[in-house]
Amino acid sequence: MRVFLCEKPSQGKDIARVLGAGQRGSGCYSGAGIVVTWCIGHLVEAVPPEGYDERYKRWTIEQLPIIPEHWRVEPKAATAAQFKIVKQLVGQATELVIATDADREGEMIAREIIELCGYRGPIQRLWLSALNDASIRKALGALKPSAETLPLYYSALARSRADWLIGMNLSRLFTLLGRQAGYTGVLSVGRVQTPTLKLVVDRDREITCFVSVPFWAVEVTLSHAGQSFIASWTPPQGCTDDAGRCLQQPVAQQAVERMRAAGNAQVVSVETERVREGPPLPFDLGTLQEVCSKQLGLDVQETLDIAQALYETHKATTYPRSDSGYLPESMLVEVPTVLDSLLKTDPGLRPLIDRLDPTQRSRAWNDGKVTAHHGIIPTLEPANLSAMNEKELAVYRLIRAHYLAQFLPHHEFDRTVAQLACGGQSLLAVGKQIAVAGWRQVMTAQEESDADNDDAPRSQVLPALRAGLSCQVGNVDLKALKTLPPKPYTQGELVKAMKGVAKLVTDPRLKQKLKETTGIGTEATRANIIGGLLGRGYLLKKGRAIRASDAAFTLIGTVPAAIADPGTTAVWEQALDMIEAGQMTLDSFIAKQSAWVAQLVQQYSGATLAIKLPPSPSCPQCGAPMRQRTGKNGAFWSCSRYPDCKGTQPVDTSTGKRGAPRKQRASRKAS
Repeated sequence: MRVFLCEKPSQGKDIARVLGAGQRGSGCYSGAGIVVTWCIGHLVEAVPPEGYDERYKRWTIEQLPIIPEHWRVEPKAATAAQFKIVKQLVGQATELVIATDADREGEMIAREIIELCGYRGPIQRLWLSALNDASIRKALGALKPSAETLPLYYSALARSRADWLIGMNLSRLFTLLGRQAGYTGVLSVGRVQTPTLKLVVDRDREITCFVSVPFWAVEVTLSHAGQSFIASWTPPQGCTDDAGRCLQQPVAQQAVERMRAAGNAQVVSVETERVREGPPLPFDLGTLQEVCSKQLGLDVQETLDIAQALYETHKATTYPRSDSGYLPESMLVEVPTVLDSLLKTDPGLRPLIDRLDPTQRSRAWNDGKVTAHHGIIPTLEPANLSAMNEKELAVYRLIRAHYLAQFLPHHEFDRTVAQLACGGQSLLAVGKQIAVAGWRQVMTAQEESDADNDDAPRSQVLPALRAGLSCQVGNVDLKALKTLPPKPYTQGELVKAMKGVAKLVTDPRLKQKLKETTGIGTEATRANIIGGLLGRGYLLKKGRAIRASDAAFTLIGTVPAAIADPGTTAVWEQALDMIEAGQMTLDSFIAKQSAWVAQLVQQYSGATLAIKLPPSPSCPQCGAPMRQRTGKNGAFWSCSRYPDCKGTQPVDTSTGKRGAPRKQRASRKAS
């Protein structure tokens, strides 16, 4: 019997339909000699420390480090019934096909079950990039040998065990040290979550410590041949900062008076450059999350959920957890089919599709830059737009636009820079004249606006200027401004920072190594990392922004610098990539991690932490001091007299500027 092991029930249903396995059973579909069954995500999980030894139920520093001699997994209680079904079917299989998601986590989901069930028969791998029927048939005709994807399992296993070693040992260590210093909360340490949290803590510290500096700018309205335009004053050297901003008001005021008295400005030079911009790549998940956060206000987990629904439920787009925006050259032959399906999906695209050149080959088609997955694009079959909700439709249109952009001309514009002199002062005017709209015609208005902000300080069309011409001076506006602190991270910007962590690393050798790595986390895990930090109360939502809580500052100020260093984490991710590529063994990686954790435990086990304890508010019901606790909805303040008094309040409303009590809100029931 040939058994197909899928990751989710919906996946199993789609594959079973194409295989002709139409008989529904308990936790499976069956047909002639074929059974399709599924996991529900991870059916098994790593055994916690107390599963290895009862004495680990009580946390003590003397027990650390905890390093399993033989690693174990066990079925998850919540999905034990489905595991029993899968185990029975795997036990009856004469051939097994892994049909979980095509990534290292999907590989681990299947392989852990196969190992636990003791299956030793032949294995093949179904590698799917889309769940529409045509893609499933194509993948079924090109099954991969088991050995080809086995390194993915070792990489995922290395990630899982490293996370266990660091999370279990260091969370216990620093929580216990924190208790000795009077901190009652849990100091949760994670291989990826802690460096991610440090990014936000560092940004918030920059904002808190920022000292605003006043500066002055001058904008001059000029006109020539009946057309007005804006020029900016260029301050003389000696009165500016590194960014060229004038720091001396008298100098700016004198410049204004001289330009007003002059009455006209002479064009000194004019340079025009034709700029050609190729289309943006199709989306990888991180870029999609960044754009959806900025344009649609979506959380990164919400974007992932929507992209997953477009892939699984609507069959409208390809596999979402991709770390590459490039496309394999073999998919060029599918372009007419994809365009035809897009037209059937939305007949209103006819005028646009008629302007496309399906034979055009953009930079997106590059086998050398395709990883295990390619960019997220529309599928080969028509989709039902009416079945999508508003947010799904908005994300789908973004994905579709980035695909259609590959078959339109370059966006071309003339960028003109004019230097002028007025009353002994220098002026600069920058203009942009679109020559060919090209691929920009498929972008949303928001994307157009974002791009224009990057092209020039001001998007304007200059009149026909040449050296020697005189322009009339209109309004001369002196602006008193102040330097602004960095903006808090949004979730999308945090994902971008996690991906581009090399920019934040100062060591030149490490920076070079990081340029080719995925940064902190993976496309598949970053949303979970951010969600976990929010759930634990380390990150707080402030509108679209996310800020670090008092507990986050306490944690980052407590753990070793190497644990919180983004560069260290990115190097670990690089090691996982090496395991995936067969350049490092699982055992050698875990041995190094175990030795490092043991060294940290030895180094810090006798340390005394200097923790700045967060101010404890008074209970709104009885007035007693409150303690910070963690519930299913994250961190909250709970009355120290609980359960006699059940007064609570959210952590983020208990203090304002660190340490300043806010007005207490009405209490809520304990969660």
